[in-house]
Amino acid sequence: MLILVINGPNLNMLGVREPEIYGRKTYADLCNLIEEYSEKRNIDVELFQSNHEGEIVDKIQQAYGRADGIVINPAAYTHTSIAILDALKAVGIPAVEVHISDVSSREEFRRISYAGMACMEHFIGLGFEGYLKAIDYLSEKSAD
Repeated sequence: MLILVINGPNLNMLGVREPEIYGRKTYADLCNLIEEYSEKRNIDVELFQSNHEGEIVDKIQQAYGRADGIVINPAAYTHTSIAILDALKAVGIPAVEVHISDVSSREEFRRISYAGMACMEHFIGLGFEGYLKAIDYLSEKSAD
């Protein structure tokens, strides 16, 4: 099983960016956690982060016929990108939305998730743990 984990803009700045919201752990810490967790479960993961919407769309499209699931934290593109929504819908790969912070308790504009409309499950406000729950969810769905 291959799960593609996509992270959007500014997640490369974890540990620096608003630590009162996102904590002090870095993007490298997140990647290490996901890789170690997945390895113990015999799940292959591919990690990808971009600050560019088109690169995220390209990565989703490249997953077609290759990945068994997508874990996506589109970050700011969550609330603006119909292109990412359309890419997720186009490939038809089971997808799960993750957000480190509880976006529903933040600014009002963060309450709309376009990408989430193409996702079968959502793990919001659970910190890094949300990624692990998303991986478990996709693994269990694949086994069904």
